[in-house]
Amino acid sequence: MTMDEARRILIVEDEPAIADTLIYALKTEGFAPEWCATGRAALAALAARTDRPFALVVLDVGLPDGSGFEVCKTIRKASTVPVIFLTARNAELDRVLGLEIGGDDYLVKPFSPRELTARVKAILRRVPAAEAAVAAALGGVVTKGEFQLDEARCAIAYRGVALELTRYEYRLLKALAAQPGRVFSRDQLMTAGWEDPGASLDRTVDAHIKMLRAKLRAVAPDADPIQTHRGLGYSLREP
Repeated sequence: MTMDEARRILIVEDEPAIADTLIYALKTEGFAPEWCATGRAALAALAARTDRPFALVVLDVGLPDGSGFEVCKTIRKASTVPVIFLTARNAELDRVLGLEIGGDDYLVKPFSPRELTARVKAILRRVPAAEAAVAAALGGVVTKGEFQLDEARCAIAYRGVALELTRYEYRLLKALAAQPGRVFSRDQLMTAGWEDPGASLDRTVDAHIKMLRAKLRAVAPDADPIQTHRGLGYSLREP
């Protein structure tokens, strides 16, 4: 495989020593890494790669021109490219925040380059397979009350308005909308939404439900179709 054929990985890291280590480790595994030291440069690189987009982004949280979390939020407005956060902070709140805004994994410094490359390969193995499985499911648009599920396109509309959903938001809402009235436990929703449910936290489900509610209210401020069942989980109101 030539460098042009290898999958491109964007490294966003302001410490050259760490970046050099990551570049070497990823090249050794057959990837084509590219390095940016700032969030602004990373966003420009992502925008410029429309012909051969990056397969994954390794994103440092602490950047000289802002937070990696803010960079991820900007990325998610236009792309579902997988993101692995790098950070010196190990607080659960930071991990939950990173996952809530659309991150796929979270690695705390100091870390092993071998572990990072293993996580990169794991994400790149499972993401296409998962999306292909969803797209290969029922074709056409299925109406469930006020929701229209287009499984071939992995899209959901609410009251006729297409929702801009992250990968995990789509899977959670799809599970809820497919069976209105059924109460799903957090464990069941983690199984429905994540390829590796054991790597996620109960609080991660709550955070994504919160984001889903905000997006539904943006369409219909007076509505709240997602019900909370304390101690049990969540359900979608029956039509």
